[in-house]
Amino acid sequence: MHEHGHDHNGKNIGWAILINIGITVAELIGGMLSGSLALLSDAGHNLSDVISLGLSFLGEKLSNRKATRKHTFGFKRTEIFTALINSLSLVGIAFFIVVEALKRISEPPQLALGLMLGVATIGLLGNLLSMVIVGKSRGSNLNVKAAYLHLLYDALSSVAVILSGVIIFLTGWVILDLAASLLIAGLVLWSGLGVVKKTIHIFMQGVPEHLEFDRILEDILAVPGVESVHGLHIWSIDSSDVFLSCHVCLRERDGKADTNRIIQTINKVLAQNYHIHHTVIQAETRNLCEMDILCNK
Repeated sequence: MHEHGHDHNGKNIGWAILINIGITVAELIGGMLSGSLALLSDAGHNLSDVISLGLSFLGEKLSNRKATRKHTFGFKRTEIFTALINSLSLVGIAFFIVVEALKRISEPPQLALGLMLGVATIGLLGNLLSMVIVGKSRGSNLNVKAAYLHLLYDALSSVAVILSGVIIFLTGWVILDLAASLLIAGLVLWSGLGVVKKTIHIFMQGVPEHLEFDRILEDILAVPGVESVHGLHIWSIDSSDVFLSCHVCLRERDGKADTNRIIQTINKVLAQNYHIHHTVIQAETRNLCEMDILCNK
């Protein structure tokens, strides 16, 4: 099921790549002919979509490769690596748009509004179609989510271009083209930094954001036969697979603890309460590590 999901994600992303290549070419030509920075900014964002979706496609394919003796975790970390590159590209594009907008403030260009609005509308429709295709599996992992965010904010960018074009047509306020481009930059930067934060957290082997360290510790301590816990580590290698390792000190009964039952109970609690299925639990009768600054129970 997991491999089939990756294949399905790859096909969806492949279709979205083709659509966005067409949008990028149309908006690039349209932006140059119409003189609209907002449209050129949207073309640049669409180009990042193509790169983003290409990296996501590659990430899905590599993540699906099985573990080897050299890569015992498989290649699932590829998902996070590609998501990080995608999000950093968003940040770079945002700064580029801001620089170009500042250059044009003193001398706003003449705009061909009809061409600008027509191309922006085509871009919006194309992005909405791509969102429908990729959005079916956006909750499956962080890589697909990063690609979906590219498409979402590009669609919003197209909306901003269209609205600014309509207002410019009605009022003649050409400066709104620059305002729309700065709005696009803000949206792009906000979405990019959000994914950067999540990917770096995973790379730093942080506790997954949806889990609480202390609550998991208390649940392990509540298992009958567990006297104390130390060396507790909780991390993930991608956006879905969570790993846990710990040492548990057991209460001995008649000189022998039922370690199999206790470890099975701990694994059952972790699976049911937190969907953690990858665990390494070391059973001891005393704290062999001597101290632990996190698990001081």
